[in-house]
Amino acid sequence: MKKSAEGNRRDFLKKAAGAATGVLAAPMIVPASALGRGATPPSDRVTVGIIGSGQRAVFETLQYPCFDNVVIVAVSDAVRSHLHSAKDALEKQYELKQPGRPNRGIRMYDDFRELLAQGDIDGVYNVAPDHWHVSMLLRSLKAGKHVHVEKPLGVSVEQDLAAVKAVRKYNKQICQYGAELRAFPDAKKGIELVLNGRIGKVQKIYVVSPANTAGGSATPVLPVPDGFNYDAWMGPAPLKPFCYDRCLRPDRAGIFGISDYTLGMINNWAAHPLDQMQRWADASGRKDPPVHYEGSGKFPKEGLFDCATQWRVRCTWADGLALDFMDSSTYRDLPDVPHPVINSPRTTVPNGVVFVGTDGWVVVSYGNDGKVVTQPASLMESVIGPNEIHILDSALETIPANLPKGFQQTLTAGHHQNWIRAIRTGSPVVDPIESAFRSDMISQLSQLCIRTGQPVRWDPKKETIVGNDEAKKMIKRPMRAPWGVEGVA
Repeated sequence: MKKSAEGNRRDFLKKAAGAATGVLAAPMIVPASALGRGATPPSDRVTVGIIGSGQRAVFETLQYPCFDNVVIVAVSDAVRSHLHSAKDALEKQYELKQPGRPNRGIRMYDDFRELLAQGDIDGVYNVAPDHWHVSMLLRSLKAGKHVHVEKPLGVSVEQDLAAVKAVRKYNKQICQYGAELRAFPDAKKGIELVLNGRIGKVQKIYVVSPANTAGGSATPVLPVPDGFNYDAWMGPAPLKPFCYDRCLRPDRAGIFGISDYTLGMINNWAAHPLDQMQRWADASGRKDPPVHYEGSGKFPKEGLFDCATQWRVRCTWADGLALDFMDSSTYRDLPDVPHPVINSPRTTVPNGVVFVGTDGWVVVSYGNDGKVVTQPASLMESVIGPNEIHILDSALETIPANLPKGFQQTLTAGHHQNWIRAIRTGSPVVDPIESAFRSDMISQLSQLCIRTGQPVRWDPKKETIVGNDEAKKMIKRPMRAPWGVEGVA
């Protein structure tokens, strides 16, 4: 019996992904006849479902209709209004960018498990809140899907370990970590300058992130609105009363400031500069995160928001090199550190990594338009030679004329296309989960250090904390059934 076009497409995608020996495999060569010349044949398009369909999900995926190698076929969310608004926005974008194209209907699921059960979906973009990332990642891999998971990786050490072990197990499925600054060519150049000795020997590294603010209230307790599946929204998190600051704030400050759902900006926004630092660490041969953490932090004493409002932690690798991880207010007040103009007229680093060497420094920052600043300034004109160290990036080779305008739109398009290309051809993703694990562990262990008020030592061989019993007990975070991570994958 002759196979259907859908069957041929599935076989092609499975073989292409299988050619990768894990996410770091070298690209395979795919004959032009397999992919088609010019426009991608419908049978070869990667089909994607979105898990978590709020504002950020729509922002990140509005660029999908500008590419013909991928198509969004489904959305999932616990909030009905999110489902409908995402479906409407994306279908309008498809009509605008690809007028007249058939099969426009995007399916909606209020339970992500139903989406994962669909046989015509190749990959999922996981943009649910932080506390859902690893639980959904494991279930997506088990369902046979490729995964693009948003940052941060997990909200506990146990979750991070479960994620990296599952990715190793399901190594024929392509996983991309969503730190899109890897698609910024200037950031790549900045890291390569450091790797190739343009600032001399690296002496100090600073990683800087905005901090959380105090406030919020658990009262008044409100009735759950119609169309809001609160149990599914909480998922692995503990059962708490429904209230405005927890669930309904339009700026989403609540869910990013309450430790039931996140570690806060020490893990969320800090994921961007930590990821850039990790690009350097990976290329420098550092296969483990720092092993010793010592410092202090501050947490709100009242209110619903309870994540760190200030921190400074010295994170030291086994060979003695250290990075100084802190919030942006703490960095702003430090003397004798680089204070370049990032967002004029302010001379501070609001969100970035700072490399200080014997002969200069490089700052790679994250913001609305990104910025790389060097001392001396002429460093950015330096050419990285063919025999020097080069790192991968996910920048678009060409930018479609119809791509939505904006710095972040360009970055997200490149980063997602890197994932789609890896699914289709077996080429490497630029931000594998192995790398995400290392950078995320810095957040995890720094947070445990300041929560307990005691130094934390990480044993990378035993994959546990030694010498701080209180912190060791906090490696695991209680997760409501049935959303735990033990035994899932």
